[in-house]
Amino acid sequence: MAVKDDKKPAPISLITEYIPKLQRRMVLTITLPSVLIGLACALLLITTSITYPNHYVFWIITAAVTLLSFASNLLIFVHTSSPVDDLMRAIARVSGESSNGPLPNPHDEKYIKNGLSAALQAVYNLDGQQHKKAADASANELSKTSSSILHSLDRMHGSLITLDAKHNVVYASKASPLHTVDGKLQPQLLFNVNDALLPWLEECEANAVKSERIWRRIPNKPADQEDQRIFDVYASYEKGAAHETVLTLVDQTTLYQNDEEDLNFIAFAAHELRGPITVIRGYLDVLEDELSDVLAADQRELFHRLTVSANRLSSYINNILNTSRYDRRHMSITLVPDSLEDIYSTINDDMMLRAASQNRILSVSIPDSLPQIAAERASLSEVISNLIDNAIKYSNEGGVINVTAEQKGDFVDIVVSDHGIGMPGNVVNNLFQKFYRSHRSRETVAGSGIGLYISKAIVESHGGTISVRSVEGQGSTFTASIPTYASVADKLTENGNNNQDLISQGKGWIRNHSMYRG
Repeated sequence: MAVKDDKKPAPISLITEYIPKLQRRMVLTITLPSVLIGLACALLLITTSITYPNHYVFWIITAAVTLLSFASNLLIFVHTSSPVDDLMRAIARVSGESSNGPLPNPHDEKYIKNGLSAALQAVYNLDGQQHKKAADASANELSKTSSSILHSLDRMHGSLITLDAKHNVVYASKASPLHTVDGKLQPQLLFNVNDALLPWLEECEANAVKSERIWRRIPNKPADQEDQRIFDVYASYEKGAAHETVLTLVDQTTLYQNDEEDLNFIAFAAHELRGPITVIRGYLDVLEDELSDVLAADQRELFHRLTVSANRLSSYINNILNTSRYDRRHMSITLVPDSLEDIYSTINDDMMLRAASQNRILSVSIPDSLPQIAAERASLSEVISNLIDNAIKYSNEGGVINVTAEQKGDFVDIVVSDHGIGMPGNVVNNLFQKFYRSHRSRETVAGSGIGLYISKAIVESHGGTISVRSVEGQGSTFTASIPTYASVADKLTENGNNNQDLISQGKGWIRNHSMYRG
């Protein structure tokens, strides 16, 4: 009985075998015509009696024609084979081979012009499909090895995802939100652009052996898509472990969606209150003006307090309405060149009244020499108002609140400092979350917990950042950094002064026990 040979031929390596062979064949193909052209030239010189082999001119002409033919053919070959070489390198790379040079980018202008872009994109798309199939097959195989344990994990209300040192998904329980990115299976979680999972992992790899991190209110899809789920994400990192990163996702959809529904109701109520509070403020202004000659000092102070309270209520209403309109803490606004001094002047009187009514001293120093910034006046004045109002709340009676500004490179820093009660590190790290208020502030200070959330959204929508430094018992300093108009004028002009190209991608939140930057 014949023995069947099931051995398959070894696959050809594109980089180490096929491409060198192709290049050698092409060199031979170029050389042969060049030699023939040289021989034809020599024959032509002899038959036309121009020169003969016994004369050096004959050999110079023949060699020159041969070399010129070879050089021109080689140039044509290099030019025409370059796209093929790029395509072969792309195929080799996605097939797992190592190759010299960068991976060809299908969006590169030269590939779009020569028509290779579509072919490269097709190669990468096929690679993504193969990776997904391989990932699915790997997950199925893993499920068979530990069916009992994995079945229990699949019954979890939340999800469990583990990653290896290259951030590839090693295991994911059944309910885990996953999708494919660049051919790799990844957790489908919409982290804030300035506080994503990958930058945290890179920071851990550079600086830590073990580390833990918690993210709150992380959705898997945008709010307008069906089947959105919202998770609290607990990450545990251990360098060198087979499952280097373990993500535990607690499904809090019901809890957080209730918050959003409550916010929608509050926004509706706030919208209805906006009209009456505007009327009240108007009547207060009219009455104070009409009665200014007959009011006693204590009566004027009463009007001032009423005006401050009405303005504050109006500010809260505007904050609530703004929160209901924000999409992932960013909004589309039109930015124009404006002076920080002029922006602050629109709220100066109100700020002074607020500070005086709470027995605080407000010191403002904004140089008129600062460059113009890219701003939407009403929104940025709301940020400054929120920061000053926050400083008033958390400073001591009779305390000084300093508002200063300075240019730092392409940004203008707006700094609001107080010397009040300060905050511990665990409060600082959560300060800009929507509805966040520490236990101590809930008991002692009135507020909604959305003012700083709104401020962060507005600053980021200006292409800037907001940060806070605080020492418990010594006070807090908030800094809002806004780009100068000159530094972003080109981007704004291209988009009709819309801010979409300025929304910060960030370098990640920098934090220690007393600092937060978004």
